[in-house]
Amino acid sequence: MVTIPGQFNGPDHSGNGGYVAGMLAAAQGGPGPVTSTLRLPPPLDVPLSWEHDGDTVRLLTPGGAVVGEAAPGGFAGEAPARPTDAEAQAGLAAYPGFHHHPFDRCFTCGTAREEGDGLRLFTGPVGDGRTAGPWTPHPAFAGPGGLLDVPTTWAALDCPGGWAADFTRQTMVLGRMTAEVVRAPRADEPHVSAGELTRHDGRKFMTSTALYTIDGELLGRSEQIWIEVDPATFA
Repeated sequence: MVTIPGQFNGPDHSGNGGYVAGMLAAAQGGPGPVTSTLRLPPPLDVPLSWEHDGDTVRLLTPGGAVVGEAAPGGFAGEAPARPTDAEAQAGLAAYPGFHHHPFDRCFTCGTAREEGDGLRLFTGPVGDGRTAGPWTPHPAFAGPGGLLDVPTTWAALDCPGGWAADFTRQTMVLGRMTAEVVRAPRADEPHVSAGELTRHDGRKFMTSTALYTIDGELLGRSEQIWIEVDPATFA
């Protein structure tokens, strides 16, 4: 059994998409990229169970509904390039969530979260459908050796893609995420985050993200599908 603690929310009453997708990826356990698909809003503080079926793992509600599933995946394109330091600072200054945020208590990008409670990873537009921002993980998120775990790293790879599609224009939630952690981020180490909008098809927004060290080492990357929703659904 497993629960998604209330701290790791996206919308106020459901799990952070990247964090839950990362939980699925960690449970799937395979090498290389993993694709996690979310089937319904992940419930918080509710006992959930795992179901394993070959290379696929599913997260189930007490009633047997599929919250999400993960299986080996692959990338369709290249990772977004490392933003320059000037772009990262400009993206932080232009972060739209400082002025309007549909989910301001989001674990990853919520402005209402305190240091050490949320990741406070803020990425804003830097042109050509790209977002960027600097980010230093708080020591509260450190595991063994000062490293972030897989779900937290997937959470960090999550919202920069949503902001590339621009949450202020339409409210969206994560539907699918393919990601790979090349090297776990280290708490108190400065990083640079990148997001990019690659395609838009109706209610679906396809994005990609990457997390780099200051020296340009790629720590992880993702490709995502965001789905536009009625905000009242997540009120």
